[in-house]
This record gives sequence, C-alpha cells and structure tokens, in this order.
Amino acid sequence: MDIMIRGLAFALCAALMGFAIQRGATCTVAAVDQLVRQRQASRLVALVEASLWVCAGLLLAHRLSLLAQVPVGYVLTARVLAGAVLLGLGAFVNGACVFGAIARFGSGEWAYALTPAGFYLGCLATGALFDPAAPARLAGPSFVASASPALAWCLAAALVGRICLACLRGRAGVRALLRERLWSPHVATAVIGIAFLAMLLLVGAWAYTDALADLARGMTGGLAGRSFLAACLFAGAVAGGRAAGRFRPVAIDAGSLARCLLGGALMGAGSLLVPGSNDGLILVGMPMLWPYAWAAFLAMCMSIAAAQWARGRLVAWHVALRGT
Repeated sequence: MDIMIRGLAFALCAALMGFAIQRGATCTVAAVDQLVRQRQASRLVALVEASLWVCAGLLLAHRLSLLAQVPVGYVLTARVLAGAVLLGLGAFVNGACVFGAIARFGSGEWAYALTPAGFYLGCLATGALFDPAAPARLAGPSFVASASPALAWCLAAALVGRICLACLRGRAGVRALLRERLWSPHVATAVIGIAFLAMLLLVGAWAYTDALADLARGMTGGLAGRSFLAACLFAGAVAGGRAAGRFRPVAIDAGSLARCLLGGALMGAGSLLVPGSNDGLILVGMPMLWPYAWAAFLAMCMSIAAAQWARGRLVAWHVALRGT
C-alpha cells in the first residue's frame, strides 16, 4: 500500500509539471523570442525565478536532512559551451526546447512526439562517433552543502511566502488557475519548480532527457520508473491542453516530423557534451549555483537569439530580392 501511495504521489507531481508547462507555454525559445522581438524578459525572468525557488527548496531540504544525494556539478570548459550552442541550435530547429516540446505536444501537435526520439538518437550518435570523455567534476562542497543556516532559512521563508501569496491572490487561486486558458510565466514556472523539487527529493534525478541520455549510454537502471514518470509528464500536458480548450490536433506532415527529429537530435548531442539539457540546467544546475550551468544556459539563449536574428535577416533579404 505504501508503494502504491508513493507511486501515485510521483505520478501526480510529474503530471502537474506537464500541466503547468502546457498552461504556461513554458519554453526557452519562446522566452528568447519575446526578448528579441518585444524587448520584454518576463518569460526569461520566470525561468530564472524557477531556478531560485528550487535553490531555496534544496537549501531547506539539506538543512532538514531530506536531500538524500546532492547532484553532481561539472567544470566549465569549452566542451560545455559547445554543447550549449548545439542545445540552442537544436531548440531553434525544433521550434521549442525540451520544455516547449511538452507544451506543444499537449496542444495536439503530435509531431513533437519525435523530439524525444531525436534526442535519444542524438545522444547515441554523439557517444558512438566522438566517444566524449567523461566531464571533469567540480571539487569541493556544493553551495547547498556549504551555505550558512541563516541564509538557508531566509530563502526557505521566502519560498513559503511565495507559495502562500500565490494561493491567496484572487487570480492565482487554485480554482481561477484551473479556469485560465494561459497561466502567467511566473505562476507556471513556480508550479514547475515546486513539483520538480518534490520529485527530486522523493525519487532523485528523473528528467526524461536524462533518462534518454542514460539509455543511449547503455545505463538502464530505473528505466521503467523513469519512463512511467515521463508518460505522466506528457499526459499532464495533454490534460492541460484539454482543460484550457487549447487541445487541437494538428495534421502531421513530413516537414514537421523531420524538423522535430533533427532538432531533438541536435539537442541530444549538445546535452551529452554539456552534460545536461535545459531542463536539468534550469532545475538542477542553476539552483545549485554551478557556474557551468549558468554559462551553458546563457550560451544556449545566445545561440537561439543568433539563429532567430539570422533567420530574420534571410527573410528580409529574400523579400527585398523578390521586390526588385
């Protein structure tokens, strides 16, 4: 019975993450596009805010001895930055990052089911062709393990206050949130961060991109459980799309399938070099305040912005050429 209850709790947390990702249209590509086109950073700030709330939760969990295993960090190298650029280019080609692919799938764009498949193939090909050496791990204690108790409790109080404020605000109440067609980026990423933190404390690292990367390396430990959680994540996204009336299945064509497969492959190759995809960077590496994670996320965003700028210039050049 205890196993069943725990399994149900895991499934609900994963589904809640998917639900929030779809409702908030959470995506690094969309966040960078908003910054480039509208000169607004609300989506990007919301992603960083999610990292900070997870950081506060990890500090509290460590002080209460609830963090069974501290995640591993890596040294910032040229390999990390190269992988981050591939992550960004893959997200651009795909039209969405690994978060955004979940949101798009939850809206009925079935072609995005090939993004995880491409991600796996990218990891598999990179490992087979380049045989990347194991990245150097960070030496010394992590920020979570070495932070002062006063800082930990202050950040924990801020986290609790943020949750209470979100629940008490009229439009951010639970019933109102369920009725809203689109959540604000800050509300969505707060829910994502809290749900992911709960899962991290309950089952450890479980991100579906990490599971695909491990599978490509031949590491199948816990694969059944992680696959189940990934299925709950995508099911939660579909539930979010249906509840908001945004679930409209889109006809699948060869172009969209190829784009999702190629974009996923590029992201998979980049994640093997970093290591970690943008979900792991935002929800694990950045909350741990590891320099490699923050630098990789910045490099990913810059490569997306550069690709968007280049596409805009090509379109403008093509229009001008046709007009002459």
